[in-house]
Amino acid sequence: GVSAGGPAGDTLRPPAGPGQASLPPPEDGRVRVIVDAVVPQIDGGRFPGKCIAGEPFTLSAHAFTDGHDRLRVRLHWRAEGEPGTHQVEMEQGHNDEWHAQVCFPKPGTYYFGVTAWVDGLRSWRHDFNRRVDEADIRIAAKVGAELIEGAAARAESGEAATTGDAQTLRSWATQLRQEADTADPEDLKALALDARLNELADEYPDKRFAESFPERPLFADRLKARFSSWYELFPRSASDEPGRHGTFKDVIKRLPYVASMGFDVLYFPPIHPIGREKRKGPNNTLNAGPDDVGSPWAIGAEEGGHKSIHPLLGTEADFAELVQAANQLDIEIALDIALQCAPDHPYVKEHPQWFRWRPDGTVQYAENPPKKYQDIYPFNFETEDWQALWRELKSIFDFWIERGVTIFRVDNPHTKSFAFWEWCIAEIKREHPEAIFLAEAFTRPKVMHRLAKLGYSQSYTYFTWRNTKSELIEYFTELAHGPGYHYFRPNAWPNTPDILNETLHHAPRSVFMQRLVLAATLCSNYGIYGPAYELMENRPVKPGSEEYLDSEKYQLRHWDLEREDSLQWFIGLVNRIRRENPALHDNRSLRFMPIDNERMLAYAKRTPDGRNTVLTVVNLDPDNVQSGIVDVHLQALGIPPDTDYTVHDLLSQQRFTWRNGRNFVQLDPNHAPAHIFVVRPQRRSERDFFTFEG
Repeated sequence: GVSAGGPAGDTLRPPAGPGQASLPPPEDGRVRVIVDAVVPQIDGGRFPGKCIAGEPFTLSAHAFTDGHDRLRVRLHWRAEGEPGTHQVEMEQGHNDEWHAQVCFPKPGTYYFGVTAWVDGLRSWRHDFNRRVDEADIRIAAKVGAELIEGAAARAESGEAATTGDAQTLRSWATQLRQEADTADPEDLKALALDARLNELADEYPDKRFAESFPERPLFADRLKARFSSWYELFPRSASDEPGRHGTFKDVIKRLPYVASMGFDVLYFPPIHPIGREKRKGPNNTLNAGPDDVGSPWAIGAEEGGHKSIHPLLGTEADFAELVQAANQLDIEIALDIALQCAPDHPYVKEHPQWFRWRPDGTVQYAENPPKKYQDIYPFNFETEDWQALWRELKSIFDFWIERGVTIFRVDNPHTKSFAFWEWCIAEIKREHPEAIFLAEAFTRPKVMHRLAKLGYSQSYTYFTWRNTKSELIEYFTELAHGPGYHYFRPNAWPNTPDILNETLHHAPRSVFMQRLVLAATLCSNYGIYGPAYELMENRPVKPGSEEYLDSEKYQLRHWDLEREDSLQWFIGLVNRIRRENPALHDNRSLRFMPIDNERMLAYAKRTPDGRNTVLTVVNLDPDNVQSGIVDVHLQALGIPPDTDYTVHDLLSQQRFTWRNGRNFVQLDPNHAPAHIFVVRPQRRSERDFFTFEG
């Protein structure tokens, strides 16, 4: 063990093993409480966790001590740059975990920490309540009197000295001591355990041997960071006249169409001038003709760069009008920020040091073998002039924020410096905490997670390539319940201008409906690239390719929005269901339900208060009717056993009465490939009206 010898002032020294240096003693060995974790803490506090401003958020701590003494654990939090600290008492849960709910009032950065101590009064009270031997009760009463006198002294001498409280506590201690030897044991117990007096004493705890866990950062986003529905369109293809380049005014005319489908984010590919050098032609051909419009991601020409608007789209005034018109329909405009340049971007001449030059005197264009992007020059983040480069790139975001845009989809952020993103996003969010960043990074998991830690509000996912039942269950279970939940917010897209997944190659209508329901109900953030999606564009440029034939990336497209087979109505219905059912606004409650058919998938989401429960069942077979028995987990959905409950399909408006867990479901993909059920206990008047399905 540890021994203390010699005169006062000698230090305690634990024994050292062979070849080991002795450990330094603790600052105060009387500190017995352990706080070994707080949640969330990302990489030991290196990065902030994420929550939503204005909503209750649960923070946790792992705290315990030796023996059976009672602890008190207190959460303290503060807003960055604001005076004052708020304190919340934490409640003990399972396995030495303590919890407290905080509602952070507005978007921004916060810091939270935890202080815990062994509480003498609460330990005494807990033991006193269990004592039955009279002699023990009388001795314990005197012990309690000493502890209460200590609380009285703290009430009198603290920063906010309260004489009245001190007198009340001292009188209580005196009475307890005086009656310890004479009062009836039950009366003595009643006096010692007086709830009002104990509550008062708890306000003046003895924290001499408290342990504090260092503060950890947390970022509170606005709600749209967690729940949003994105619609992507190319403004240049928004014209109602075939062959005419679209404008912002054309997009304004299309806003009611987008609103009718229930989208709240309208996202544009880059809207800047497009380079003429090395311009790509239709279907990514290398030799563009004089009338070919090129790829919007080849940014920059003699008309300007990232802070300029393509002249054929309109003016800054037109763009401002568009932003305002969209906002009036509760739609926010999101812009694509692609930090790369066309060969004739002004940056190339003005700042040649920002690019990699090859021995032959040309700039290294972007490559991802076998793909080549001859029309795009990446920035060199190892340039000696990196600080000026960083400042200029951040100023691009600042420019568009000043023009009313606070949502950005960032193109290929994983091919830019991580250090830059950490600095840039932190600086922007410090000035504009309402800003939202979506990372378009279809790359390796650890890279995607790092970008999320660095500040990206949302992240693209592998949903596009997850199609089988087992793939979907494994992946979305990881997203909803894995360690990344507190910082990685997924955004599911069944298609993008870059990706026509093989699942959609020559796919029937049922597949587009099925994939939309999966994205919209499995994930609280989702998006589609339209009008290609609602018009079921399904032609790849060649077998095995994920590029569209006649891709809108390289040419104007005219879309017949009035087509009778359009999925516009279906998408609008699904988005309305999303809006009206709060269970679909988060991913944390996602729970998959067993169903005895490998071509069918069942899962549920439920609000924390239990007021809204949504059960979704999807037929993954695009061609054939499938049926099965879904095993509803009643306890998870708050349904008592042996009771009737109603499942109301919000797609078909059918209602069914179910009882207990196992129930029959059948879906015809040519009619509707899914049920989206709202689940609720059955009212008495409904019991004789509805019938069981099957």
